[in-house]
Amino acid sequence: MSGKFTTTTAIRFSKILLVVFFGFYVLVVAFGNVTDYRSNFQFVEAVLSMKDTFQSENLMWRAVESGNFHHAAYTLIILAQWIIAIMCLVGSYLMSGKLNSDQIDFHESKKWGIAGLLLGLTLWFFGFQVIGGEWFAMWQNETWNALDSAFRITAFILGTLIFVTMKND
Repeated sequence: MSGKFTTTTAIRFSKILLVVFFGFYVLVVAFGNVTDYRSNFQFVEAVLSMKDTFQSENLMWRAVESGNFHHAAYTLIILAQWIIAIMCLVGSYLMSGKLNSDQIDFHESKKWGIAGLLLGLTLWFFGFQVIGGEWFAMWQNETWNALDSAFRITAFILGTLIFVTMKND
């Protein structure tokens, strides 16, 4: 591929930017969770203990009251966020290094970004929507409900993942 600006270059650059944008987003989220641990810990604690849900006896057996478990779950979330951020930022860096390479090399350079996006999908869709939203009935909670945010993030990830994995570059 030549050094001139082409449609292929624009497509590749768009893919790189979307991965870097998500990497920086998650980096800011992880940083905020570390520097203001208590704020979002209260969210994790409320969701896992199923505070402010309908309190149905058919569901409340799922509630986890252990403070140690709450801290472990929140630590796992934060750790996953750091890993996602690093994978996406490294992935975008590797992709940018192959911006002017052939199609096969550029496509191969996407693997770390794809892995970071997939881990992000695991956290925000499976973790927040499936486990938090459904298993711990977060959807019933007016105060501690992150389903809209999780959906917004999941939609961005999914759109980015589809675009990045396409071989249209």
